[in-house]
Amino acid sequence: MRYELTKDLETGNATIDREHRELLRAVNQLMEACSKGQGRSAMEPAIKFLLNYVNQHFAHEEQLQQRSKYPGIAAHRAFHENYKSKLRDIISQIPASGPTMIELGKLNTHIGILISHIRTEDKKLGAFLK
Repeated sequence: MRYELTKDLETGNATIDREHRELLRAVNQLMEACSKGQGRSAMEPAIKFLLNYVNQHFAHEEQLQQRSKYPGIAAHRAFHENYKSKLRDIISQIPASGPTMIELGKLNTHIGILISHIRTEDKKLGAFLK
């Protein structure tokens, strides 16, 4: 399955949408590598990117929320913290020999949760920022 930043995922905020495109590109690269049997070698750089991405991107969103006095900031921040914690947990369970299909499945499911968050909560933020 290939992820795309379709209209239903666009927030209308150029910074947020650009960062979401960057995330989806990285996830698609990992999934493509997996489909070619190269998932184990692609996993480490993908994980590093994801950890860095969620920290930077979530910080950008929270800065925008603070500056604009977004009323949903507390719930949004709580989601971010829980998401980062779960991502670190999934990553910590990947054996040194590389990910199994189970770990790749957990990671893909976790990306799906983020896509759902973008579709609902980030779109609300984008509408508020307009």
